[in-house]
Amino acid sequence: MTQLPLRAVAPDVCVAPQLSPEAMAEAARAGFRSVINNRPDFEHGPDQPTNAAIEAAARAAGLEYRFLPVNGMYQSPEEIAAFGALLRELPRPILAFCRSGARSARLVQASGGA
Repeated sequence: MTQLPLRAVAPDVCVAPQLSPEAMAEAARAGFRSVINNRPDFEHGPDQPTNAAIEAAARAAGLEYRFLPVNGMYQSPEEIAAFGALLRELPRPILAFCRSGARSARLVQASGGA
């Protein structure tokens, strides 16, 4: 079993770089209840795991899952508000991920985080 590359950014909220479908079972074992994917499909090309594959694995592991793809360089006020709504609605702890974890961390901070 590998170790998830997590960084805590708020109480009960962690971010991570790109996760694989296989990492969803590990996230569930680590105690996470929800996952938010902030990375658009094929942002890095065809070798990047798709949202559909990650979502199927997350749901099979018993996790809540949401897809909120945002650009790595700019997150709109609407996207920030949508992320904040997910933070309020989803069961915690929450794991959000993107390419490096940075845009997910920015979304947590910009949305008020906790």
